Amino acid sequence: MPLYEHVFLARQDLAQAQIDALAENATKILTDNGGKVVKTETWGLRGLAYRIAKNRKAHYVMLDVDAPPAAVAELERQTGINEDVIRYMTIRVDAHEAGPSAMMRKQERSERGDRGPRRDDRGDRPDRGADRDSGRPERAPRAEQEA
Repeated sequence: MPLYEHVFLARQDLAQAQIDALAENATKILTDNGGKVVKTETWGLRGLAYRIAKNRKAHYVMLDVDAPPAAVAELERQTGINEDVIRYMTIRVDAHEAGPSAMMRKQERSERGDRGPRRDDRGDRPDRGADRDSGRPERAPRAEQEA
């Protein structure tokens, strides 16, 4: 059977239990039509790039699906009807990603605080005026100008 990734965005005012119920409903639709959900990931409440139906944030959920095209078409039909889902996208993939998705790895990294060392502004950056040659004489420090 073909492999798909189905991502949907649910309204920001829903509780986590309602988000889980939406994911279970999608799983049930797929299993009733001869498919199966390999993996479910909840990416959490995230900000949107632009407002969608008066929502500035949305709950993101991704399903890795192994199902016939008819099952995916039924899932998309049911998802389009649901008022709690503001956007969805299903794409066909050659293989499912092993382990957590890039979004989950990003969340884990930010939770652990795995950021590189901060750049020290005193020594890492060259002097901004050192390589300029504008032909103008350099200005004297303010104390000398006033004297």
